[in-house]
Amino acid sequence: MTTLKSKLQDDLNAAIKERDELRSSTLRLTLAAITKEEVAGKAKRELSDDEVLKVITREAKKRREAAEAFAQGGRAESAEREKAEGEVLAAYLPKQLSDDELNAIVAQAVEEARAAGAEGPRAMGAVMKIVNPKVAGQAEGGRVAAAVKKLLAG
Repeated sequence: MTTLKSKLQDDLNAAIKERDELRSSTLRLTLAAITKEEVAGKAKRELSDDEVLKVITREAKKRREAAEAFAQGGRAESAEREKAEGEVLAAYLPKQLSDDELNAIVAQAVEEARAAGAEGPRAMGAVMKIVNPKVAGQAEGGRVAAAVKKLLAG
């Protein structure tokens, strides 16, 4: 069974052979981030595919934020580069939920939380607890929280 990490490694080797600088540098940085995570604890360990996905998600988010910062700073070329790197990483992530799909999941969770008696500010935490496992990796935390707040505000 191929792990996600070994797939990244294989894709990196292919990118190097094809002299695809963008892909190879993006994958190299991502694999470095994975390795850093593996040696971070008391003992070196292999990350599970889920943990590797979290690292890729974090790296993709960094690219998105950097692209926005560069765009605001008038550095279009750097922004494009960050965007392109983000797209390379997005290929390894689960398809992101559309706003409609996310809102439907949140709406259902709000109902569940209300049925369980969660009202007011407490409802936020209760709803997030229900939503998070359902959308793991398919929607960013900030996006989820915003959708929950919006629906709770009614």
